[in-house]
Amino acid sequence: MLVTLGFLMVAVFMFLILTKRATPVVGLTLVPVAFGLLAGAGLGIGDMITDGIKSLAPTAALLFFAIIFFGIMIDVGLFDPLVKFILRLVRDDPMRLVVGTAVLAMVVSLDGDGSTTFIIVTSAMLPLYLKLGVSPVVLTVVAGLSNATMNIIPWGGPTVRAASALGLSPSDVFVPMVPSLIVGLIMVLAFSVHLGIMERRRIGTLVLTSERILEKVGNGGTSSAGSDNSGNADDSDDGGDTGRFIDGLDPKRDTLRPKLLWFNAALTTVLLVVLVMDVLPIPVLFMIASSIALAVNFPAVKDQGEAIARHSASIVSVVAMVLAAAVLTGVFQGTGMVEAMAEWLLQVIPDAMGSHLAVITGVLSIPLTFFMTNDAFYFGVLPVLSETAAQYGIEPVEMARASITGQAVHMQSPLVPAILLLVTLAGVSLADHHKKVLWRAGLISITMLVVGVALGQIPF
Repeated sequence: MLVTLGFLMVAVFMFLILTKRATPVVGLTLVPVAFGLLAGAGLGIGDMITDGIKSLAPTAALLFFAIIFFGIMIDVGLFDPLVKFILRLVRDDPMRLVVGTAVLAMVVSLDGDGSTTFIIVTSAMLPLYLKLGVSPVVLTVVAGLSNATMNIIPWGGPTVRAASALGLSPSDVFVPMVPSLIVGLIMVLAFSVHLGIMERRRIGTLVLTSERILEKVGNGGTSSAGSDNSGNADDSDDGGDTGRFIDGLDPKRDTLRPKLLWFNAALTTVLLVVLVMDVLPIPVLFMIASSIALAVNFPAVKDQGEAIARHSASIVSVVAMVLAAAVLTGVFQGTGMVEAMAEWLLQVIPDAMGSHLAVITGVLSIPLTFFMTNDAFYFGVLPVLSETAAQYGIEPVEMARASITGQAVHMQSPLVPAILLLVTLAGVSLADHHKKVLWRAGLISITMLVVGVALGQIPF
């Protein structure tokens, strides 16, 4: 009975999420409660959920303060000089433009929010793509791969979900996977160089003429570059291009703190270094760092409140999801469904494959997370696989590490709102994006899994 109820609970939850008949918060709350009562939990379901909330409270704190910290860094202009620097380096070379796009997307992806990343990247780079005649599809591919690879950072989503579902610390999942992340980013840069060279060969290093600019504008593009009577772009190009970034982040916004640039850069650097060193729990680090950032950049209490409120929408949606996940994990554990389902799977999976469940999970995460949401996979599928793998001596943290390697593909899914935003902003069809991005994303995911296995972070 528990096996049947467990699989039905997962199926109903996944159906509601995939068909968008319920938000993750509603699905994660009501479905487990209903099936927990059917399993005979009775009033004890309250204790189950409370235990789940206690285990996920640190994760909720991590997300809360990580969003605040990186949101503040964007508000105060920490990333503005980097964007302007990249734009100056790019000039009129398609290859440098594409590589610059990748670097910018990687850096901005540190905030853990794909939508913010894509807004900034397209605001900064799309006008240059249109002016130079570089395909906007290249922009979506490079930005999408960069953000997807960076998505395994602890506050990005999947790592938190995997840790939450299995009752682990996000740092225990993420830190050992840093080498895999670095290799994945190197692959993104290699793909960027290749795509840039292909575009350079196709269109060459262009001298912008007034006719070409007008042609781009007429086709729906925009340009702020001027030109002299000889047809050569004048020196105002750089200033105009930088202005395009400014359209995305207003250079006159009240939150800018140019005098505190070096302080904010140092604070962010120290935070990331200490985070990797794992000397303190990640939630504690972000609580301290965000408090320092608020106190220094916004001394007035009113300004501090407004700084937090600016990012309240992201905070509420993500933290609510984590707390709602406590209901699912609490009912799963408290009713014994996970154990019952794991025992059933042990009978189905051949013994010869059991010791390879971590690698199998990594491979399965590629298609499964593309066709289902992260919520459905990490809260519905991973706990069952992990419980089964434990019978073969595979630790839950090892299963969690394997499960996040498919994110490069997952982030290209039409189920991910951020990727739909990206292709919309760039004026690219999702089909064209998928033709160029999916096989590259698949290679990155497989490579990250292989690196994890080779370094012993994921058992083979």
